[in-house]
Amino acid sequence: MQLRVTVPPDRTDRVRELFEDDPGTAHLAVLPGVSVSPAGDLVLADVARESADGLVTALRDLGVHRDGAIAMTSIDAAVSSAARKAEKEAPGDAADAVVWEQVVRTTDADSALSVSYLAFLTIAVLLAAIAIINDSAILTIGAMVLGPEFVPLAALAVAIVQGRPAGARRALVTLVVGFVVAIGLTAAVTLVGRGLGWFGPELLAADRPQTGFITAPDKWSLVVAVLAGIAGVLSLTSAKSGALVGVFISVTTVPAAADMAVSLALGDGHEFSRAATQLGVNLAGILVAATATLAVQRVIWRRVPGVVPRVPAGRR
Repeated sequence: MQLRVTVPPDRTDRVRELFEDDPGTAHLAVLPGVSVSPAGDLVLADVARESADGLVTALRDLGVHRDGAIAMTSIDAAVSSAARKAEKEAPGDAADAVVWEQVVRTTDADSALSVSYLAFLTIAVLLAAIAIINDSAILTIGAMVLGPEFVPLAALAVAIVQGRPAGARRALVTLVVGFVVAIGLTAAVTLVGRGLGWFGPELLAADRPQTGFITAPDKWSLVVAVLAGIAGVLSLTSAKSGALVGVFISVTTVPAAADMAVSLALGDGHEFSRAATQLGVNLAGILVAATATLAVQRVIWRRVPGVVPRVPAGRR
């Protein structure tokens, strides 16, 4: 990773020593007086991912984030013997390293209650509703992939682990309001379809071999939710994030929300209750598993030889 640090001149020497003393530093450049806003020196450092979080924590201890700035950029490839040496000497493994500041910033930004978030979640729930009406497994999977609900769940888990009530409230509001809006709009569209005579209340009583699992919560629903929560957090915190897509097609949060909307529009209270139970089981399972996984990662990373505690203090 590259750390671009804007440093007040009175702390440049200490910041330089900080990077020079860290075995994970591969390349270091100090450019005096080049920063205009905020005024100061610019320090550029390419560091092993394993060292990044400890360095950022040390920079925060120096107050650099208040009087200057710390920017992090992932480097896809570095052709350098110094980079290879830094990765070898840095404590821990890059794939397991957690850059907590990066996780916090990413989840906070991506979990904001925005128009785009509401649009994606609503479209996903609408697709899942169409899948239920047509008993289509393909559309169900498409809706799962499109749904953005995992990010606020992850943000809520991060906030719980770090003791950040403000972040937890923001993520919870995004999650709740998002589902309420998506279910409400989908129910309204379903009512329109019912009014046009495209389907009726008998739809939910029909045999649905491809989508009937949505309203059949059992022990396996919880198992799948827990596994999805673990995989999602590992994907979020690890340098290897290819498993994230698999998380979305493994859980039934969006389809359950869609079934709630369809049941609401067609007046089937029993089906609504079963779908709500499925949604609750999945959300709770994912949240508990995600929170536990983050807590375990923090404990394990603290015990890596040469690594200091790296979880930044809670911010409000």
